[in-house]
Amino acid sequence: MANYMLEEKDSFIVVGIGIELKSDYTDYAGINKEKADFWEAAKQDGRLDALKAVAINDYIFAVNEAVNNKMMYYAGVMTEATLPEATRVIQFPKGEYLVVQGEGNTAEELSNMLTGIAFGQVLPEAQNFAYVGGPNATVEMGQRNGLVFGEIWIPVVRK
Repeated sequence: MANYMLEEKDSFIVVGIGIELKSDYTDYAGINKEKADFWEAAKQDGRLDALKAVAINDYIFAVNEAVNNKMMYYAGVMTEATLPEATRVIQFPKGEYLVVQGEGNTAEELSNMLTGIAFGQVLPEAQNFAYVGGPNATVEMGQRNGLVFGEIWIPVVRK
């Protein structure tokens, strides 16, 4: 099984800009293309820079959340500010989180790798905890040695 840890986190809020993902939830290529196109647009039109300007740290969140039976996807930051461009204030609950760390050549590669490890390896093999829904996020934390590093945070409950 992949390296992971369970970590207790206080509740926190991520303010984000987002889109509804239209691809079927099993269409990974379609979902990844939608996400990549969204990030490119958010960088080009300045929305990502606007988020970064009000962030309380350097973390950039890529959040997946089911809202009213729709797959929503957000770029977000931890902040206490309000932002007119923001489309959602995402509340992450206090509790245990599955945390997988990694690094990649790009933020997109990092996110895809961490999501694959967490949902493709760790959660299916987990005996004593489970993901029961709620927002989850990959967190781009910085760069070192030319690579982007970060974590995926998934709220879990003990079985």
